[in-house]
Amino acid sequence: MTNLPVLTPTPLLEVKHLRKYFPIQTGGLRRKVVGQVRAVDDVSFFINEGETLGLVGESGCGKTTASRCVLRAYTPTSGEMLFRNADDSLVDLALLSRRGLRPIRSQIQMIFQDPYGSLNPRMTLFDIVGEPLLMNGMKDRRQRTERVAELLHLVGLRPEFLQRFPHAFSGGQRQRIGIARALASTPRLVVADEPVSALDVSVQAQILNLLLELQNRLNLTYLFVAHNLSVVKHICDRVTVMYVGKIVETAETQELFRAPKHPYTAALLLAVPVADPRVKSGDVELKGDVPSPANPPSGCYFHPRCPFAIDRCKTEPPVYREITPGHFVSCHRADELQLEGVAV
Repeated sequence: MTNLPVLTPTPLLEVKHLRKYFPIQTGGLRRKVVGQVRAVDDVSFFINEGETLGLVGESGCGKTTASRCVLRAYTPTSGEMLFRNADDSLVDLALLSRRGLRPIRSQIQMIFQDPYGSLNPRMTLFDIVGEPLLMNGMKDRRQRTERVAELLHLVGLRPEFLQRFPHAFSGGQRQRIGIARALASTPRLVVADEPVSALDVSVQAQILNLLLELQNRLNLTYLFVAHNLSVVKHICDRVTVMYVGKIVETAETQELFRAPKHPYTAALLLAVPVADPRVKSGDVELKGDVPSPANPPSGCYFHPRCPFAIDRCKTEPPVYREITPGHFVSCHRADELQLEGVAV
């Protein structure tokens, strides 16, 4: 029997050495740049077509800034963002001008965190969901109405709601409206910036199941930004952990939860509450404060808070390397540490 070649997934998006620095300026008329906030500092990751990559970390770690760079809401300071077009050609999003981005905009859409703040309160559902269709050339109003009704049905809303305003809906329904708007232009990559963090727990499950159902039906690819690891475990195929603008670990979801290799990842996992009153709370408190991205520590950024830090950690930045197939980590002691994970 002839051995068939193993087909490797094709990345839809590949980010290489992405950096986004914000200048720190003095006050007064003659402003001078006196420093840089390294919000995203040499970040590299990829997303295969049809998968969900989770981008997690504490508030201020740079995950939202990285996602907004992918959307080109922010212009990167440096780095590459290679996106595979529908015709299989590669385009570097970081180099495109505003005019050059126009053909790409419809292929990359965003679901926002606040389902109310992201919707115009003076626009009806027809206007909100139909606006991307109008901007992409669908001028016929009847055709737009049919398409908007189809999108609302797709996300679990009734077409009779077309002429209602956002204030008439609950938080979960508003997020469904935001999802319908994101899907209006038939995107291939959807950036979800903490899409369920502002919702009740019961509604969170409904929205997550909806996202999974839409992914299977429409072959969507998600970049899922979150800080709730319980949510990430439910929806993501792979997880990337960020700390002070840098990636510290990336692995498949089950592998990361079962056997973390970076102390920061292990601390995040132990802080996840367990829905069992018989299980002792694993809540842990990391020592010290999160360093400022404007003045990060030398060596490994995590060493001031790490219980396993050695002298080498204080002076030498760790290399982001692959320690097992598909498991990448940025830690000097990753090979020797036996860190506690959680059940998947």
